[in-house]
Amino acid sequence: MADLVDADPNDPSNAIPVFRWKQAGRTGLATRRQLREMGLRPGGQESVARIECRSGRRFAWLYRIDLAKPKCPMTLAKEAALDKAMAARQTCGSCGRRYVHCLPLKTLGSCLECHDGTPADPATYTTLPATHRLAA
Repeated sequence: MADLVDADPNDPSNAIPVFRWKQAGRTGLATRRQLREMGLRPGGQESVARIECRSGRRFAWLYRIDLAKPKCPMTLAKEAALDKAMAARQTCGSCGRRYVHCLPLKTLGSCLECHDGTPADPATYTTLPATHRLAA
């Protein structure tokens, strides 16, 4: 228990640097989104700085690029689980059509054509066989 230290979060010596939007000017730092575009992830490291915009109402954490680790590749099991989850969001329970976009299932409970008769463009959906339809 000797390792625990009572730290004051308002102490300026504990604060991390805060930069304004587009004012960071650091080449060795990147946000999560920038790391993802480089094929990296933070890998458990603590953030070293913060970028603020809109008068501090929005911010992004900055991480060191040299400590970042490579992204974990998508496995077949993860890909199958992702496809199953997306199928649940894109498939109408009434007519069994799988659309290319997510349906308003929480508010309407079905596609627009089943809900109010608005015709759907045939290019936006595929009709699944009865054996592949999701349980409603």
